[in-house]
Amino acid sequence: MKHQNGRKKLNLKSSHKRALMRNQVIHLISYGHLVSTKAQVKEVQRLAEKLVTVARKGSQDFNARRKALAMLPYKEEALTKLFEEVAPRYTERPGGYTRVIPMGRRRSDTSIIARLEWV
Repeated sequence: MKHQNGRKKLNLKSSHKRALMRNQVIHLISYGHLVSTKAQVKEVQRLAEKLVTVARKGSQDFNARRKALAMLPYKEEALTKLFEEVAPRYTERPGGYTRVIPMGRRRSDTSIIARLEWV
């Protein structure tokens, strides 16, 4: 049974989906926004929220940086920006660090497009 299993398959193998999610989160951290399909944006939002929650206690906890590095292993610049710029903005916020803005449908295949950005 698949009760309470909220993850989307996105028509990808698990290794490809993991790599896609990591690259999308790196893009979100680097540029501050991400434009993609709504299903992908919502999955990226889950990972990004977890990363910010881990990074919020990064200055006190050394294991937080190791845990974030395990989630985003191949872009040290993105981790540095996450710990030094993004996470300190949300130290007093209990959650909800990102917002999803719908942008209509793509013309070619009518996929719903959305924009993910920091609050």
